[in-house]
Amino acid sequence: MKPVLLSDLFKEFPIPWATDVAPGAIPISAIYYDSRMVRRGALFVAISGGSVDGHEYISSAISRGAVAVVGTREIKGLPVPYIRVADSREALAYLAAAFFDHPARQLTVIGVTGTDGKTTTANMIYEILKQAGVKAGLISTVNAVIGDEVVDTGFHVTTPEAVEVQGYLSRMLAAGLTTVVLETTSHGLAQHRVTACEYDIAVVTNITHEHLDYHGTYEEYRAAKGRMFASLAQTVEKPLGNPRLAILNRDDISYDYLAGLVKGRQVTYGLQHKTDYFAQDVTSNPSGVDFTLIAEGLVERVHCNLPGKFNVSNCLAAFAAARAAGVETGAAIKGLSRLQGVPGRMEAIEMGQPYSAIVDFAHTPNALKVALETAREMTTKRVIAVFGSAGLRDRQKRRLMAEVSVQLADISIFTAEDPRTESLESILAEMADAATLAGGVEGKTFYRVADRGAAIRLGAELAAPGDLLIACGKGHEQSMCFGTIEYPWDDRTAMRATLAEQLGLPGYEMPHLPTS
Repeated sequence: MKPVLLSDLFKEFPIPWATDVAPGAIPISAIYYDSRMVRRGALFVAISGGSVDGHEYISSAISRGAVAVVGTREIKGLPVPYIRVADSREALAYLAAAFFDHPARQLTVIGVTGTDGKTTTANMIYEILKQAGVKAGLISTVNAVIGDEVVDTGFHVTTPEAVEVQGYLSRMLAAGLTTVVLETTSHGLAQHRVTACEYDIAVVTNITHEHLDYHGTYEEYRAAKGRMFASLAQTVEKPLGNPRLAILNRDDISYDYLAGLVKGRQVTYGLQHKTDYFAQDVTSNPSGVDFTLIAEGLVERVHCNLPGKFNVSNCLAAFAAARAAGVETGAAIKGLSRLQGVPGRMEAIEMGQPYSAIVDFAHTPNALKVALETAREMTTKRVIAVFGSAGLRDRQKRRLMAEVSVQLADISIFTAEDPRTESLESILAEMADAATLAGGVEGKTFYRVADRGAAIRLGAELAAPGDLLIACGKGHEQSMCFGTIEYPWDDRTAMRATLAEQLGLPGYEMPHLPTS
C-alpha cells in the first residue's frame, strides 16, 4: 500500500477534531489500533474499551515508529502530532476508509444483519450473485472471500475491525469485483467497524434475544442493528448506482421499528403476512426445503438444499437482495436451487454411523429452538442435543436455552462453550437449575458434562439407530476460550473423532481442552 499523507486523511474527515499541530505532509504507511503491531511510519489510534485502554500504550507505539497519534484524552508534549477526537473508534473507521481511498464508494455494498441466520443469508446472497456471473466478494464472521482467495476473519463471530474491513474492500476493488456482501453484527455497528462502508442494500433476518451483556437492553441492541438501515440515506452517489433499499422481515418483531428508520425504499418478505416476497406451501425433509415463491407476479416452486423451514425466510431475503443487485429473476431462482451447505450450519457429519450427526452454530435461545425444531423434522426417533452457554455474556440465555432444550429435545447434555473467566461449574449449575424447573430430570433427560469432547461422546453413546445427535453453539468456530486463552477446537473435528472411536476407524483425534 502506497503511503498516504496525514493531511490527506483529514481532508474529508466528517467529525470534529482538534490538535495543537495541524496534520501536515507526513507519510502514513499504515494505521494500527494495537500498539504491538505498530511499525515505522504508522498512525496509531488509541482506543479505550474492555480491559485495555490504548492511551496507556501511546509511548510504546511512538517508540515502535508511530509518526502520529489519534486519541480521545487531552495529551500534551508528544514528540509527534496528536489529534484529539470525541470517539476514536469512529475516527478509526473514517481514517481507514480514507487511507484505502474509500473503496466502498466504488462497490455495491449489501449488508446483512440479524440475530440468527445472517451468516447463512449472506452466503446465500453471495452464491446467487456468483452463479449469476456477478463479480462479488464476501466478508462474513467466518471468512472473507476475495476472488479465489479465502481469508480467515478471526477466532470468534463478529465483524472485523474497521481497518481490516476497509482493507478487504480495497483488495476486492483491486481484484475487479463490483459487489460485496458484508455480514454485519451489532458490535460491528455499535463500535463503528462498518462506519464508512456506504451500504446500498440493507437486509435483516430477525432481531431476538442476544448480546444484552454488551448492549444492556433489547432496545439498545435493536438500535445498534438499526444504524445500518438509517445509514442508507447517507450513502454517496456511486458509479454503479444507488439502490438504497431496505429488505425487512415482516414476520419479525423488529419490523415496525426498522421500517420507521428507513427514509427511502423498502421491500418486505415473510411467511405469515402479505409481503413483496412471500412463501407458501412449505415442505421440509432431510434433503432440504421446498416452497412456492410468490413475488413480482411470479409464482414458482423452489427447492433449497438447506434443511429447515427457517431457511425459507433466509431464501426470501437472499432472493430479494439478489434482485435488488440486478440479478435476473430466473438466475436468482436457479441460484437458490444450487445452494449447498454453509459451514457449521446444520452441517451433517456422515461416517457410516446408524444415526444422524449434525453440527450447528445455534447459540441463542431462538436459534436453538429453530435448530431443534428442524432436527425434529429430520427424524422420527429421539433428538439428543449437546450445547453450552458462553461465560461473560448474557446470563439469561443460559436458562432460556436450557428450558428450550428440555422442551424440544429428548436428551440435553450441557457442556462447555467459551466459559472464559467464569466458573464453568456455575454456568452448568444455572442451566441444570433451569432445566429442572422446566420439568427435566438430571441423569435421565439432561446431563452435565464439563468437557465438550466427553459430552459429544456421551451423546454418541446414548444415540440409538435412527436418532439424531446435534452439537450446537460452536459451528464453524476454530477455538474455545478458557480463562483468557484460546484453545484449538472444532465441533466438526470432535464429532468425527467421536464417530471414528465408536466405529473403530483410525486417523481421527479428539481436540484437547483444559477440561479433558
